Amino acid sequence: MLAIYRTYSTAERLGINASSFQSSRSANTITSFVDRGRDDLSHSPLRRQKYLFDVSTLSDKEELVGAELRLFRRAPGEMAGPGVHHLQLYSCLSRTLLDSRTLDPQDGGSSTWEVFDVWQGLQSPKGAGKQLCLELRLSADPAGRAADLRSLGLARKGRPQQEKALLVVFTKSKRKNLYHEMRDQANSSHQAEKEAKLQFKSRRKRRTSFGSRHGKRHGRKSRLRCSKKPLHVNFKELGWDDWIIAPLEYEAHHCEGVCDFPLRSHLEPTNHAIIQTLMNSMDPGATPPSCCVPTKLTPISILYIDAGNNVVYKQYEDMVVESCGCR
Repeated sequence: MLAIYRTYSTAERLGINASSFQSSRSANTITSFVDRGRDDLSHSPLRRQKYLFDVSTLSDKEELVGAELRLFRRAPGEMAGPGVHHLQLYSCLSRTLLDSRTLDPQDGGSSTWEVFDVWQGLQSPKGAGKQLCLELRLSADPAGRAADLRSLGLARKGRPQQEKALLVVFTKSKRKNLYHEMRDQANSSHQAEKEAKLQFKSRRKRRTSFGSRHGKRHGRKSRLRCSKKPLHVNFKELGWDDWIIAPLEYEAHHCEGVCDFPLRSHLEPTNHAIIQTLMNSMDPGATPPSCCVPTKLTPISILYIDAGNNVVYKQYEDMVVESCGCR
């Protein structure tokens, strides 16, 4: 998932479509689920593998736009033998063929990820269960020779975490702000909620004391015209690094300054802001000045761990100030 995050975040910065996933074009959330199945070692050769995924954290309110099973296939061993091998992926529940592959172990010996389209397998009726079961089958070659999934580089035993099978689900969800994500994380543990509140209070106290030492901004600096200013956000300092994986920090910017008469055109003032500013220039006590606010905001993507302990990649709108104006 870190590789997915790096690919997408780089593409966003460059403004290009660098998607390596055919299902992800209209998605704003990517959730990964780790396989919980085991090989049945009583069978030799191993011709079938079941992959089990707990998808209970998927919401019915999210629009499913794609799903992929990603299997890391190691370089085939000498026991794979010559000839073409046929892999077929079925839904355990409906017995429907979801996708298939033809492999030639002798055609290159490098390890690679095999990607199967399993979107249809998640199109189950409501209430059909929160566990997805997929079965990979190895069919006999035309010569009738028996083959083993383990010899094709698909053995489960001894695999590190980063090589385990993944179910990658692409969804399009409604806009959800970071506060709701933080609340969901806190609700998963009452103690975590208490600690989050304590951390927030302690940081607020430190910032208050800093402000009291340096005093409020008055005079010439406070009269600077409305413009974009730096605002560096560090999720670790906010106490969110226990669930946010990346990025741990980013530049958010903020808007600061006064909107006084005459308003500059680059501030793109609304007609209302122009009238309000004129009224303020004539009688400051009766009418407040217009406000310096963001006029253009852009998203960033965040990789985090949800309440179900799944790794999620999600794009959050309105996270970075690109320009400021008077409103």
